[in-house]
Amino acid sequence: MKYDYIIVGSGLASIMFAEQLRLHNKSFIVISNRSQQASVVASGLYNPVVLKRFTATWNAAAHLESALPKYVELEQLLGLKLDHVLPIHRVFNSVKEQNNWFLACDKPVLTNFLNPEIIPNTNSAVKAPFGFGAVNFTGRIDTQLLIEAYREFLSKTNQYIEETVEYSDINDNSNGIEYRTVNARKIVFTEGFGVHKNPYFQYLPLEGTKGELLTIHAPTLKLEAILKSSIFVIPMEKDHYLVGSTYEWTDKTNTPTSNAKTELLEKLERLIECEFEVIDQRAGIRPTVVDRRPLVGQHPVHKNSYILNGLGTRGVLVAPAMAKALYDSIEEDTPLPAEIDINRFVAAFS
Repeated sequence: MKYDYIIVGSGLASIMFAEQLRLHNKSFIVISNRSQQASVVASGLYNPVVLKRFTATWNAAAHLESALPKYVELEQLLGLKLDHVLPIHRVFNSVKEQNNWFLACDKPVLTNFLNPEIIPNTNSAVKAPFGFGAVNFTGRIDTQLLIEAYREFLSKTNQYIEETVEYSDINDNSNGIEYRTVNARKIVFTEGFGVHKNPYFQYLPLEGTKGELLTIHAPTLKLEAILKSSIFVIPMEKDHYLVGSTYEWTDKTNTPTSNAKTELLEKLERLIECEFEVIDQRAGIRPTVVDRRPLVGQHPVHKNSYILNGLGTRGVLVAPAMAKALYDSIEEDTPLPAEIDINRFVAAFS
C-alpha cells in the first residue's frame, strides 16, 4: 500500500498530526502497539498559568487559540463530548499568597487569565480558609475517550494497524519509506516515552517523568471547579474526581505504586474533609525534555523521518500547534521555531 505518511504511535501527538493530514487531504496509516500510556492516563487538564509561581505557560495565548477550536472539530468529527470547560480555583494557603496573586493579576501577560477577586470558600468539605483565585480559559479534555474513539475512527477507514513497529524493517531511502508492505513519502514518530527504543531518535534527551492519578468517588464533595493546591482535584461525572498528580523520575514503568497512592491521599486529606472511596489508580510516563520544550523536526541523516514528541505535562494545550508546525515545516518548507526544532540537539547525534 502507498501512502503519503506513516505515523508511528496513537496518542495525542499522533491524533493532532493525523488531523493536519486529513485537513490537507494527505493519505496516511497509523501503526501502534498501544504501549505508551501517557496520553491515555493523563488528566487532560488545560491551563495557561503555572499556578505554583503565578506565571504564564509557554506561548499560552497562542496555544489556547489553536487548541480549543481543534477539540471542537474533533467533537464534531467523532460525535462525542470531549471538552469539559471548568474554572480552576487555586487554593490560597496564606495572606501572602493572596497578595502575590494580586501582583500577578497586574501583569499584562496574565490579565486575561487571572480573576483579581478573592473567591471565598463556601464548601464545608473543602479546607480553604484563605479562599481561592480563579483561572479563566481552563478545563479538561477527556483524552482517554478521544484516543479510543480516534483509533476506532481510523480502524473503520482502514487507516490503523495495531502492531509493534520493527525498526529494522524500516528502509528510509531516496524513494521514501518502505516498511514491510507499506510505502510512504514520510514517516513521523509520535511514540512518547517509547522513543527511547527508537534507533533513529534515541539520541534526543527525552527523560520521561512518571505520573500517577487516582479516581475517587466523593458524593458530598460537590465541586463545581477544579481545585488546585499541592495536587489538583478535577470533577467528573457522577461525583467522581481525578486526583493527581505525582512526579517520579526514576521508575519508568506504567505500574501504579503504593507510594504514589499514599502521597496523593495524604495531600488530598489536607485539602478536603468528607467521605470518599478510591475507585481507580493509573500511571504513565510523560514525555518530558530537559529544556521543557517539545521535540519536533527532521532526522539529521534520514531525511524522510520526523519526530513529534516531548509534549510533557502541557500536551493537551500544545499538541495542535506543534502538529501544525511540523506539517508546515514538511509540506510548506516553513522553518520550525528554534526552541522546538530538534536541531538544537544535533551535537548529541554527532
